[in-house]
Amino acid sequence: MDKFIPVIAAVVSFAVTALLGYIVIPFLHKLKFGQTILDIGPKWHKNKQGTPTMGGVMMVIGVLLSFVVCYCFSAGFGGKFANEMKDKYRFAVLIAGVGMSICMSAIGFFDDYIKVVKKRNLGLTARQKTFLQLLVSAGYLVSLNIAGMKTTNIPFVGDVDISNGVGLIFWPIALMFIYGFTNAVNLTDGLDGLASSVTLVVACAFMLVAGKLNNLSTNILGSVLAGACAGFLVWNAKPAKVFMGDTGSMFLGGMVVALSFGIGRPVLLLLAGCLYFIEAISVMLQVAYFKKTKKRLFKMAPLHHHFEMSGWSEQSVVLLFSAISFVGCLIMFLLVFLG
Repeated sequence: MDKFIPVIAAVVSFAVTALLGYIVIPFLHKLKFGQTILDIGPKWHKNKQGTPTMGGVMMVIGVLLSFVVCYCFSAGFGGKFANEMKDKYRFAVLIAGVGMSICMSAIGFFDDYIKVVKKRNLGLTARQKTFLQLLVSAGYLVSLNIAGMKTTNIPFVGDVDISNGVGLIFWPIALMFIYGFTNAVNLTDGLDGLASSVTLVVACAFMLVAGKLNNLSTNILGSVLAGACAGFLVWNAKPAKVFMGDTGSMFLGGMVVALSFGIGRPVLLLLAGCLYFIEAISVMLQVAYFKKTKKRLFKMAPLHHHFEMSGWSEQSVVLLFSAISFVGCLIMFLLVFLG
């Protein structure tokens, strides 16, 4: 019975997220929660003006509801997943990861709400957003430490002690790691279906890796995230009928981080999330190059806009970036298999 749980998780998450579109999208239209498009962006994006945003709430509900359904199903049949949740460490890591993702989504929600109410593409200030994200990230790491996280695994190296000595440097690095990847996923959300497609690939990869490591809770977490991304794509693929907003992109950022910590190998997110990393680096390079030369390194940053400004269609960019993510995820899986 346990082997069907991840499949059930993905199907329920997909169905809930997709069906919520029939309720959430008209509701957002009614509230006039439409996206405001920046003037500095590609001019053809102006036809997206008014498309409902904050649709990421669909994925949040889809993930949470399907996870509860899977737990109840497993508990009813005395399955391994319900028994694994009796392990205090596994339970704490799972709850902390989901809680952190929801908190990140809440920050995104407030950011989106301010944008919508003020009818401009500006929300929380950079300082406010940074402070809140670092606060949530720190809270997550404290939770993991209290739960008993003493090591982190690095392929071909093995478990590294992070409880004392030089290993303590892991914690401040992890803080910036969480903050960085959450924002990197947020930057990736710039084209119809891009962030949800890339994260679908990443979620499937972590689902498979967690399965190989016999970590059923993280395996299921990856399944529900993949299902939610697929369900959201029903409405978010070009032409998008709803945008996830920071509500969704920051939730996805928190979830991929939670998956990497869930398998005890956060370093692997550098491979699985290579596309997020590339997008974030493109912005930093653009800013640094412009400050030094007063010229642009890319036609526009993040990188997906450079390809778009170079004549690529949104669908082509989504396919290319998803393929890049797939290659990174494949290397991650091989490292786990070999290391």
